[in-house]
Amino acid sequence: MMHTSNHGLSLILSRITNKLQQDVVVSDTLHELRDVINVDRVVLYYFYTHWKGQVTFESLSDHKYSIIGSMGADDCFNLEYAELYLAGRINSTDDIETASISDCHRNFLRTIQVRSNLVAPVLTNGKLWGLLVAHQCQHVKNWQSSDIEAIHQYSVSLATASSAIKETLEY
Repeated sequence: MMHTSNHGLSLILSRITNKLQQDVVVSDTLHELRDVINVDRVVLYYFYTHWKGQVTFESLSDHKYSIIGSMGADDCFNLEYAELYLAGRINSTDDIETASISDCHRNFLRTIQVRSNLVAPVLTNGKLWGLLVAHQCQHVKNWQSSDIEAIHQYSVSLATASSAIKETLEY
């Protein structure tokens, strides 16, 4: 039988509580953003290693749009994209069918029912921690400057909370 000291148990419970509180913050942030910009899906794509990651949180207009756990198109996400996001680029694509993106990327977006795409980096300490992504699935969406400003604001908000989240994800 393993014996855990009260201090050790208290530390574990504190980490679990912090993780749950941070999950609520991320979840609430995604729901708020989806309401503000009125889209079918908003996800957080978290990088767990060098340019490899997965969708860890999502907010949906309908459960049929769920992509939770999706690993993304890692073979399409290269250093060139990474450097643009590291520089703070927010990428808006009104229509993936007419956008000048690679076939690899377009085909991947089709498989997850994306028609319009808005992506902002979540940067912490100069590193690309994740991507905050808004998808319109049913039809083309012409992104407005207010949508781009909103996703930027929410990505900054997530970046502020992410260092604590990362610690608990790695625990």
